[in-house]
Amino acid sequence: MRSRPPEISRRALLAGAAGTMAAGTLVHAGPRRVAIIDWAVLETVLALGLTPMAATELIQFRKIVVEPEVPAGVADLGLRGAPNYELLRILGPDIILISNFYEPKRRQFERIAAVHSLPVYQPSEPPYRLAVDAVSTLGELLGRHDAAQHYLAETEAELERLRQGLSSNAVRRAFVIMMGDTRHLQAFGHDSMFGEVMQRLGIANAWTHDTRYSAAAPVGVEALAQAPDAAIVIVSPLPPEFQRTQASNAIWQALPAVQRGQVAVIPSVNHFGGLPSARRFARLFEGAIRNMGRVRHE
Repeated sequence: MRSRPPEISRRALLAGAAGTMAAGTLVHAGPRRVAIIDWAVLETVLALGLTPMAATELIQFRKIVVEPEVPAGVADLGLRGAPNYELLRILGPDIILISNFYEPKRRQFERIAAVHSLPVYQPSEPPYRLAVDAVSTLGELLGRHDAAQHYLAETEAELERLRQGLSSNAVRRAFVIMMGDTRHLQAFGHDSMFGEVMQRLGIANAWTHDTRYSAAAPVGVEALAQAPDAAIVIVSPLPPEFQRTQASNAIWQALPAVQRGQVAVIPSVNHFGGLPSARRFARLFEGAIRNMGRVRHE
């Protein structure tokens, strides 16, 4: 009679999976074994040329944040709001990077490793400056000072180049929005990362109401008629219902920007992102506005 194979515990399975996922990363992980909970911190660390051993919600990160690319060997810790503490403990990072959003969970993380928290988005604080500070802080913390300074200089140069490209554009004001459904949207204000980038590119933000460092609560589509000269830039994804009914939506079709053809849809960008997301938005936004400027002259 053949003996039964020994049962493999859940802990052993997790350990094996962690070893497989992390094996290809640790050699390139830089000076420290880093685990990251917050997406803005994750994209910033990747932009500095470091590969963390673990991070959260990587499938969604690759869809929404897109860049920088996450190497295949990074272990996925699950949800940002409920990470897999057991897997995190097995991986044994030297440091866990969080943002102020995850301060309530600090004690759970501190039972596993040292924790460093960065203020990513805070009321009354310009998000762009916080993102710049995060690059410098992480550069010092992770032994990437030169890479951090180079990235900051490169960012300023890129934004200046994009601003120059729009300096003579016919479009001088725009809404940046995300569609909620066929009748409602969220608009990004001056206190959002998108709003700050627009200002740096020399394009006025047509949404002038307060938004508490993010997007306005859902408002009706008709609110876009308040600035008839403004173009509209929509950040993906588009709700399927809006895509199906856009052509027959009377309120939408009556908007001045729609009638002028000055509406663009850009790919997904993390609106709670760091400097890499700011740069991605700047490139996509500049391309959209540049093409709209041509429409007015045709």
